[in-house]
Amino acid sequence: MSMRRNSITVNESGNIIMPENVSNIWMSEPELVELLGVIAPTLRSAIRNIYNSGALKEYEVQKYVRQENGYHADVFSFPMIVALAFRIDSFGAEQVRNAIFKRLYLRKEKTNIFFSLGINGWDMSNYQA
Repeated sequence: MSMRRNSITVNESGNIIMPENVSNIWMSEPELVELLGVIAPTLRSAIRNIYNSGALKEYEVQKYVRQENGYHADVFSFPMIVALAFRIDSFGAEQVRNAIFKRLYLRKEKTNIFFSLGINGWDMSNYQA
């Protein structure tokens, strides 16, 4: 059974491309090795350390899926990718961290502000708009 998934990529300019819907981001080990710029044993060690620390549960962030080419692979969800980006010290991991921070800082949320022009129900005529 194959699943539809997105991944985080690096464009030709070296910029991180992250899909809008992060809940569909699932990446395989080779994709993560390329993204984070590390070797597979380093990645596996970081994943094992994250599981051993109890920060994430394997059954929540890892799946075994069939890929488009017919092969099967373990894929990891966005929370694991974020944890790896903060666990691993590499240029690729730093780029992913910066992309995550940029996404958080640039979020536009609507904010409602309520102004009261009276005190305890009394109108303050000097300050009415």
